[in-house]
Amino acid sequence: MESRPYILAEANWKTVRDTDFQVAVLPWGATEAHNYHLPYATDNYQAVSVAAEAARQAWEAGVKVIVLPVIPYGVNTGQLDIELCMNMRPSTQYAVLRDIADVLVRHGIRKLVILNGHGGNNFKHIIREMSVDQPELFMCSIDWWKVGDATEFFIEPGDHAGELETSAMMHLRPELVRPLSEAGKGRGRNFIVRGFREGWATAQRQWSLVTDDTGVGDPAASSAEKGRRFLEMVTGEIGQFLVELASAEPGHYYED
Repeated sequence: MESRPYILAEANWKTVRDTDFQVAVLPWGATEAHNYHLPYATDNYQAVSVAAEAARQAWEAGVKVIVLPVIPYGVNTGQLDIELCMNMRPSTQYAVLRDIADVLVRHGIRKLVILNGHGGNNFKHIIREMSVDQPELFMCSIDWWKVGDATEFFIEPGDHAGELETSAMMHLRPELVRPLSEAGKGRGRNFIVRGFREGWATAQRQWSLVTDDTGVGDPAASSAEKGRRFLEMVTGEIGQFLVELASAEPGHYYED
């Protein structure tokens, strides 16, 4: 397979040196348990694949986009007692992102999209702080699984290793998905305090008390075809987002 010039890990220096990149995309996942049937790197595989396909579509539309190597560790402070769930503190995420931002600005890239693949990651406050340290860089984030209406594709999308994630992996990396007969039911326990259940109060969930199999969402109805159709919609939307973002003049992101 030929190297893809919009994937930094595959591009050579001549290609990178001679390309005036407009937008950088940083896939950011996690390394954590995903029920009994999905691999620990599920969030990384998905974020990388979505970023690459969206970038391909944007590149073919004329956008000079570059996808950076994935950051494979996310915020897993609620899973510290689950074996080898790798945790990266938000403060560490900021330090990593600050160094990446410094490189991008030094080489003339003024737009960065964080393609988030993990529900425990939340870049809103990091982006706010980065706007102070790197005001030249426009930074935003996308949670890929929130694009569009998942209920149009899935009976019950699920929160973690459920129908949505399992279907996506069955399409992207079927060789890494164990038979669904081996999967746990993904039953999640909710808070007993009403404010948390209704969403107007928030707190960290302790995962080992929330679920018995580390999944939240029943994967039983998953299929590769559902994953394919959902990912086609998602990558099409994100690809168009990259086209629109690239065409916006720096500092002019609002209507007149």
